[in-house]
Amino acid sequence: MNKKTFIEELKKINIDITKEQLEKLDKFYNLLVDWNNKINLTTITKEEDVYLKHFYDSLTLIKAIDLTKDLKICDVGSGAGFPGIVLKIVFPNLNITLIDSLQKRVNYLNDIIKKLNLINIKALHARMEEYSKENEEKFDIITARAVGNTKLLTEISVKSLKINGKLILMKANLMNELDNTIDLFNNLGCILKEVVKFKLPIEKSNRSLVIIEKIKKTPSKYPRRLDKIKKSL
Repeated sequence: MNKKTFIEELKKINIDITKEQLEKLDKFYNLLVDWNNKINLTTITKEEDVYLKHFYDSLTLIKAIDLTKDLKICDVGSGAGFPGIVLKIVFPNLNITLIDSLQKRVNYLNDIIKKLNLINIKALHARMEEYSKENEEKFDIITARAVGNTKLLTEISVKSLKINGKLILMKANLMNELDNTIDLFNNLGCILKEVVKFKLPIEKSNRSLVIIEKIKKTPSKYPRRLDKIKKSL
């Protein structure tokens, strides 16, 4: 996806990107490639692929939520900064917390934040199952892209969601992950609200946004220890 096509495809999902935002994305791309030579962030490094599979893909979150609102968002397992950094560049109104369990990725994310002069965004070194216990009902939206099992991500994250907040999981291949989730979701105080399915432009690969809504307070025993969660999957 070249930059002209990137702009055109964003307009189709009601995103009018500015020249300044495009310049920041370009700088982000160059910083990503530099850092990727030092630590393993992504196997996708060709510019046209990054613009399609990372930048555009990150912004498809708009299919599930109005990103023009002043929202507090948590990006779980942010890794190379997708979708969190891209969302912040294009929607500066968002207040974003990036969570990653690897310190060197957190160092990278904070370097990106500093060099792009982004405000109201921070990267934290933490495990979400521990962070959510200490930050109950803090976020309007929690998202995770291409990481982890749906049941696992829901349990470790939902405690940090405000009531009526949404956990939006960005999936490439959903497979059978939503089978036998009803009881767990009920126990956690949430429901499966909707699954938005679409295809990426150009390559036509499948994407799904799994939208889970919190409808009541999560019981204090959740989330369980990670090893217990994995045994129950």
